[in-house]
Amino acid sequence: MIRFRIRALFVIASLLLSSPAAAWWEYGHETTAEVAMKLVKPRTRQSILWLLKQQKQLETPTCPARTIEEASVWPDCIKTLGDRFSYAYAWHFQDVDICKQFDLKEPCAGGNCVSTQIARAQRMIADRQLPTRDRLMALAFLVHFVGDLHQPLHGAEHDGDQGGNKVKASYGVIPRTNLHSIWDGLLADRAISSPPGGLGVLSDIPPEQRAELAKGTIQDWSRESWELARTQVYGSLIADPCATPAPAKVAMDEAKIEQLIPVLRLQVAKGGIRLARLLDEALDGNHPEVAHPPKKPAGSSAAAPNAPKKG
Repeated sequence: MIRFRIRALFVIASLLLSSPAAAWWEYGHETTAEVAMKLVKPRTRQSILWLLKQQKQLETPTCPARTIEEASVWPDCIKTLGDRFSYAYAWHFQDVDICKQFDLKEPCAGGNCVSTQIARAQRMIADRQLPTRDRLMALAFLVHFVGDLHQPLHGAEHDGDQGGNKVKASYGVIPRTNLHSIWDGLLADRAISSPPGGLGVLSDIPPEQRAELAKGTIQDWSRESWELARTQVYGSLIADPCATPAPAKVAMDEAKIEQLIPVLRLQVAKGGIRLARLLDEALDGNHPEVAHPPKKPAGSSAAAPNAPKKG
């Protein structure tokens, strides 16, 4: 029910020309998470499920994280909690100008960008000395931010348009939205739901190609999204984006929508494949959260493990 309320709010916001900060909306984030969960190694999956069972430690009852799908949208949901999590707002994007040399130094100043926070979250998940609450929060951030990174307008901008938020747009029969909202949800939802929908985005990619797509660094993936923004997001609407100021308004007709559906499906699939790799790197192995508890010695009482020591 929460999922549909949030989606409804985003749809209304897009039609009113607001600037939603969520990437992919729910469907894209959840699908990215589902792809990753399907691909991770068994021990990784067990660790993820163990962490999710501790979700009450987050103390965000209006923003649950009981499943990987809920965890994938938790970082957007907590924006409704005000000052408590306001520090994380800038972690969802990195505005790298498509018409300048690719460089993350300025957009990631102080570590406040999506690529830096992906690396931080992975390190925190892998650190078994951290409190469980911190690792679970890091899991939610990692799952979400990898999705964000693969939405090209969370990794690029044109002429200071804040990742397309300032570009008014029409989308098919929808006359008033903005370019960012189209890629966040309107086009993404259409692409992911196109047959075969949902996890079907993974079936678009032969198994032998998945290992190749999983390669690279977070910076490599950042550059890839940035280039995609130039060639596909802006390039599909403007003949030469870097020779032209950002237009006041763009129009995405049915022909362009059909052209971009495969691009969006591939981005979601790549996000899931790469997320699985990062999760395996952090969680695969014989770790406490997946190890079987030791058997009690014969004749011991159930209370014995918690009994105070004498002496």
